[in-house]
Amino acid sequence: MKKTIIFILVIATLIIAGCAKGQNSESGNDRTAAKDELILAVGNEPETGFDPVLGWGQYGSPLFQSTLLKRDNDLKITYDVATSYAVSQDGKVWTVKLRDDVLFSDGKPLSAEDVQFTFETALTSDSVLDLNILEKVVVKDPTTVEFHLHNANSTFIHSLLTLGIIPKHSYGDEYAENPVGSGPYKLVQWDKGQQIIIEMNPNYYGKKPFFKRITFLFLNEDAAFAAAKAGQVDMAYIPASFSKNQVPGMALEEIQSVDNRGIMFPYVPSGEKTKDGNAIGNDVTSDIAIRKAINVAIDRQALVDGVLEGHGTPGYSAADGLPWANEETKFKDGDLKQAKEILESAGWKDQNGDEFLEKGGLQAEFDLLYPASDVTRQSLAIAVSDMVKPLGIKINVEGKSWDEIESLMHSNAVMMGWGSHDPIEIYNLFSGKMAGMDYYNSGFYSNPKVDEYLEKALLSKSEEAAIEYWKKAQWDGTTGFSSLGDAPWAWLVNVNHLYLVKEELNIGDQRIQPHGHGWPITDNLVDWKWDEK
Repeated sequence: MKKTIIFILVIATLIIAGCAKGQNSESGNDRTAAKDELILAVGNEPETGFDPVLGWGQYGSPLFQSTLLKRDNDLKITYDVATSYAVSQDGKVWTVKLRDDVLFSDGKPLSAEDVQFTFETALTSDSVLDLNILEKVVVKDPTTVEFHLHNANSTFIHSLLTLGIIPKHSYGDEYAENPVGSGPYKLVQWDKGQQIIIEMNPNYYGKKPFFKRITFLFLNEDAAFAAAKAGQVDMAYIPASFSKNQVPGMALEEIQSVDNRGIMFPYVPSGEKTKDGNAIGNDVTSDIAIRKAINVAIDRQALVDGVLEGHGTPGYSAADGLPWANEETKFKDGDLKQAKEILESAGWKDQNGDEFLEKGGLQAEFDLLYPASDVTRQSLAIAVSDMVKPLGIKINVEGKSWDEIESLMHSNAVMMGWGSHDPIEIYNLFSGKMAGMDYYNSGFYSNPKVDEYLEKALLSKSEEAAIEYWKKAQWDGTTGFSSLGDAPWAWLVNVNHLYLVKEELNIGDQRIQPHGHGWPITDNLVDWKWDEK
């Protein structure tokens, strides 16, 4: 109780401090009742600030910046700053026409030179956005820009959808902390480690937001839930474990996502090391019978019901529900009988009566790592370990820091999470070219036929033309990276995102959300409004 009181006092102090610095804010403690202001606790503080070149906006709206294109609630592509775009016959030149009425929040006009500057800056930076396909950007006139690619590329359009345009005239080393953009809001205050305050951008060319001023509090899940119970926030992102708790005056909003969780298996036998000296491979998980048996044995609906309190869906791929997911790869799971047959056929037997299988002197045992701070991943890891124990497979679950996992993930199974609106994530996770690169394909998976399909998908001239190859890479009837094929992963669940929302706050229609990095709930922030009851 004492901790809760202290917490509420801290929140109240933050809010009052925000009021003192704002020029148009109201006085008093009941800010949540103000119709044109909100207080949200919906995600973590961005580690690299609010610079799109450094990754801001990749998993949600950049808020402060505009993009050339955007997706609607059906994930179809529409226009933002762009008014049209055309792709050359060979797929290598993209010509984009721009609006002529776009102003940055400092009143300066946005032109094709700013678009050129944005993409050239991202190309030469350490951005999470890979733009190596880009050869050059050419300004044809103030409202026309051409992107010249080295090759046709079906995922280049994602860059136009997610990279916020930065101003050439004011971009510098401090931009991430003091962003200037042409988006619906502008940043007016950032108290690092605590909160940011944003206000409506009066120069915004699009739909005027209902809410003029919004405070984002950076709270962990426990603190966000406590703030909701105390009436200090209008919205709070919560884990499934809090979902059964009723909070007076707030409703639970459940939003479908492709925010998945799954087990990445080291795909190759042990013996090699990375250039940094980290071990590669695992002799147990490199056996396809182990990977397939685990995939078949897991009861995914039981994980949804037991760990996610029903707030999710069974997971069968990295892209469930998206246009490039291959629906043929779904299969009957929770089948211990079939799983045992797979293992027996592969020569795994309990030879010493200890209830665990052996093969060639090797016991069916491996470690499954998860980030120690993530309760959901811990619960999933423990549940999976219990589910496969009747097979004679021993999984030792262990919580680690991400720094520790980074050095161990090439030789140990890891409970990971992904989920993007960009199919390039499939390429990054399963291409042999991405083996061992960062957290992508950390199990060193490789299949020449899969690589062939992935390259064809990447080199297609449009997102639509690429879909056939993305699906074949998963399963072509003979091989693929899905559980029907090589099974380098055991996908488990897609986690629905849960928010406690003030009953008067109308957040409109929500699209299927990507992985939880960023603030995907803010994608349609300009559509939010306050409905007095």
